[in-house]
Amino acid sequence: PTVVPQNVPGAGSLVAANQAFKTAPKDGTVMALINRGVPFEPLLGNKAAQFDPRQFNYIGSPDRDTIVAYVRTDGPVQKLSELRSQELIVAATGSGADSLTYPIILRDLFHLKLRIVQGYPGSRDMNLAVERGEAHGTFISYDTALREPGLKDGSRRLLVQGRLTPDPRIKDVPGLNDLDLSPAERKAAEFFLLRADMGRPFVAPPGVPADRLAALRKAFRDTLLDSATQDDAVRQGLNVSLISPDELMKTLDAAYRFDEKTIDMVRKTMQEAEKK
Repeated sequence: PTVVPQNVPGAGSLVAANQAFKTAPKDGTVMALINRGVPFEPLLGNKAAQFDPRQFNYIGSPDRDTIVAYVRTDGPVQKLSELRSQELIVAATGSGADSLTYPIILRDLFHLKLRIVQGYPGSRDMNLAVERGEAHGTFISYDTALREPGLKDGSRRLLVQGRLTPDPRIKDVPGLNDLDLSPAERKAAEFFLLRADMGRPFVAPPGVPADRLAALRKAFRDTLLDSATQDDAVRQGLNVSLISPDELMKTLDAAYRFDEKTIDMVRKTMQEAEKK
């Protein structure tokens, strides 16, 4: 089939998720690639999220990536521990996007000194903001960070990886487990970091006929496991690691099974941040 990409900018793919859920054709001709944090937005009380994430038809995800903060090596903060006393300015996009939610959690839940400048359209614009000195750093996926020249020429460094347990690919970079967290904060971090297991989810609208949904899922899986795709990914430095629809739903269901006190701790953090 002919595949036509359509960019739907706005709020870190929240607009795209709303369109896929509410107005997109339900005949199998449309699917959306959304940010890994977007399915959690209704649970976190975001009124702009006009969908039930459990009603999406998940196609799969092409990778398992880790969000990292990368910073200028001439900036004021070079170690995670320094964020207790030194302020770091970070560039971000919009609601639901990792570039915004991760620094909000670190700032407002774990009390690290981060000043967030949001509203950049995407990762390219955030990276340019760091290049121009508008920000000291940003939160992006590890795979995206690897493609930034700054990590190769030494003008950038990784500050923290957004996991409790380290990504085996990322050496000598602290994770959230290295922060001194209370039991309640650690549980909130576990809930928040479930989004890391969503990868980069492809979704189809609710109501897609079962046979067409099965065809989309099979095509997605076969494409990612195809040897030509695997070889091409290696050449481009991409990390292909298939996440099945069942695994995506399992992660989402786990989020909805967390106790209300833990969810509310993260929810209030995000809602208070929106008022600032």
